[in-house]
Amino acid sequence: MFIAVLCVLLAMLHPFVLSVLARSSTRRGDYLPSPREYNEGLTGWHRRAHFAQLNAFEAFPPFAAAVVLSWLAGVPHERINLLAVLFLVFRIGHAVFYVKDKPTLRSQSWKLAMMAVVALYVLTLIRLA
Repeated sequence: MFIAVLCVLLAMLHPFVLSVLARSSTRRGDYLPSPREYNEGLTGWHRRAHFAQLNAFEAFPPFAAAVVLSWLAGVPHERINLLAVLFLVFRIGHAVFYVKDKPTLRSQSWKLAMMAVVALYVLTLIRLA
Protein backbone atom coordinates (compact mmCIF):
# COMPACT_ATOMS: atom_id res chain seq x y z
CA MET A 1 0.00 0.00 0.00
CA PHE A 2 2.99 2.30 0.40
CA ILE A 3 3.19 2.62 -3.37
CA ALA A 4 -0.53 3.37 -3.75
CA VAL A 5 -0.42 6.01 -1.01
CA LEU A 6 2.64 7.55 -2.62
CA CYS A 7 0.74 7.66 -5.93
CA VAL A 8 -2.17 9.42 -4.22
CA LEU A 9 0.25 12.00 -2.81
CA LEU A 10 1.90 12.53 -6.19
CA ALA A 11 -1.48 12.76 -7.93
CA MET A 12 -2.51 15.38 -5.38
CA LEU A 13 0.64 17.42 -6.11
CA HIS A 14 0.40 16.96 -9.89
CA PRO A 15 -1.99 19.90 -10.56
CA PHE A 16 0.20 22.25 -8.56
CA VAL A 17 3.22 21.36 -10.70
CA LEU A 18 1.13 22.13 -13.77
CA SER A 19 0.09 25.45 -12.24
CA VAL A 20 3.73 26.43 -11.81
CA LEU A 21 4.41 25.45 -15.43
CA ALA A 22 1.43 27.43 -16.67
CA ARG A 23 2.72 30.59 -15.02
CA SER A 24 6.41 29.97 -15.69
CA SER A 25 6.74 32.82 -18.18
CA THR A 26 5.53 35.48 -15.76
CA ARG A 27 6.68 37.31 -12.72
CA ARG A 28 4.90 36.40 -9.50
CA GLY A 29 3.45 39.86 -9.05
CA ASP A 30 1.69 39.68 -12.42
CA TYR A 31 -0.88 37.13 -11.30
CA LEU A 32 -1.16 37.67 -7.55
CA PRO A 33 -3.96 40.28 -7.65
CA SER A 34 -6.29 38.00 -9.64
CA PRO A 35 -4.82 34.58 -10.45
CA ARG A 36 -7.95 33.05 -12.01
CA GLU A 37 -8.44 36.03 -14.28
CA TYR A 38 -4.75 35.94 -15.17
CA ASN A 39 -4.90 32.23 -16.04
CA GLU A 40 -7.73 32.85 -18.50
CA GLY A 41 -5.44 35.18 -20.45
CA LEU A 42 -2.67 32.63 -20.91
CA THR A 43 -1.84 31.53 -24.46
CA GLY A 44 -0.05 28.66 -26.19
CA TRP A 45 1.44 25.88 -24.14
CA HIS A 46 1.01 27.90 -20.94
CA ARG A 47 -2.76 27.90 -21.51
CA ARG A 48 -2.71 24.16 -22.23
CA ALA A 49 -0.74 23.59 -19.00
CA HIS A 50 -3.44 25.52 -17.16
CA PHE A 51 -6.15 23.36 -18.74
CA ALA A 52 -4.17 20.22 -17.84
CA GLN A 53 -4.03 21.53 -14.27
CA LEU A 54 -7.82 21.91 -14.15
CA ASN A 55 -8.27 18.40 -15.53
CA ALA A 56 -5.82 16.99 -12.98
CA PHE A 57 -7.83 18.54 -10.16
CA GLU A 58 -10.97 16.92 -11.57
CA ALA A 59 -9.38 13.47 -11.87
CA PHE A 60 -7.93 13.38 -8.36
CA PRO A 61 -11.02 12.85 -6.11
CA PRO A 62 -12.35 9.70 -7.83
CA PHE A 63 -8.84 8.23 -7.87
CA ALA A 64 -8.13 8.92 -4.20
CA ALA A 65 -11.54 7.57 -3.20
CA ALA A 66 -11.00 4.44 -5.30
CA VAL A 67 -7.67 3.73 -3.61
CA VAL A 68 -9.13 4.16 -0.12
CA LEU A 69 -12.28 2.14 -0.86
CA SER A 70 -10.34 -0.70 -2.47
CA TRP A 71 -8.04 -0.85 0.54
CA LEU A 72 -11.00 -0.88 2.96
CA ALA A 73 -12.67 -3.63 0.93
CA GLY A 74 -9.56 -5.80 1.16
CA VAL A 75 -8.48 -5.74 -2.48
CA PRO A 76 -4.98 -7.24 -2.68
CA HIS A 77 -2.37 -4.54 -2.21
CA GLU A 78 -0.43 -5.60 -5.31
CA ARG A 79 -3.46 -4.87 -7.49
CA ILE A 80 -4.11 -1.53 -5.83
CA ASN A 81 -0.46 -0.57 -6.21
CA LEU A 82 -0.38 -1.56 -9.87
CA LEU A 83 -3.54 0.34 -10.75
CA ALA A 84 -2.40 3.38 -8.78
CA VAL A 85 0.93 3.44 -10.62
CA LEU A 86 -0.84 3.03 -13.96
CA PHE A 87 -3.19 5.90 -13.11
CA LEU A 88 -0.28 8.18 -12.23
CA VAL A 89 1.74 7.25 -15.31
CA PHE A 90 -1.22 7.84 -17.61
CA ARG A 91 -2.07 11.13 -15.88
CA ILE A 92 1.51 12.35 -16.32
CA GLY A 93 1.30 11.30 -19.97
CA HIS A 94 -2.00 13.17 -20.24
CA ALA A 95 -0.35 16.36 -18.97
CA VAL A 96 2.66 16.00 -21.27
CA PHE A 97 0.46 15.38 -24.29
CA TYR A 98 -1.80 18.28 -23.31
CA VAL A 99 1.09 20.72 -23.04
CA LYS A 100 2.67 19.44 -26.28
CA ASP A 101 -0.69 19.77 -28.10
CA LYS A 102 -1.12 16.08 -28.94
CA PRO A 103 -4.92 15.71 -28.56
CA THR A 104 -5.23 12.08 -29.68
CA LEU A 105 -2.52 10.87 -27.30
CA ARG A 106 -3.91 13.12 -24.57
CA SER A 107 -7.36 11.57 -24.93
CA GLN A 108 -5.97 8.04 -24.93
CA SER A 109 -4.00 8.75 -21.77
CA TRP A 110 -7.10 10.19 -20.12
CA LYS A 111 -9.12 7.08 -21.03
CA LEU A 112 -6.46 4.69 -19.75
CA ALA A 113 -6.15 6.59 -16.46
CA MET A 114 -9.92 6.48 -16.00
CA MET A 115 -9.91 2.76 -16.79
CA ALA A 116 -7.46 2.25 -13.90
CA VAL A 117 -9.85 4.10 -11.58
CA VAL A 118 -12.85 2.12 -12.81
CA ALA A 119 -10.86 -1.10 -12.31
CA LEU A 120 -10.24 -0.14 -8.69
CA TYR A 121 -13.98 0.38 -8.17
CA VAL A 122 -14.83 -2.90 -9.91
CA LEU A 123 -12.34 -4.82 -7.75
CA THR A 124 -13.87 -3.15 -4.71
CA LEU A 125 -17.39 -4.11 -5.73
CA ILE A 126 -16.31 -7.70 -6.41
CA ARG A 127 -14.80 -7.92 -2.89
CA LEU A 128 -17.96 -6.49 -1.35
CA ALA A 129 -20.39 -8.70 -3.29
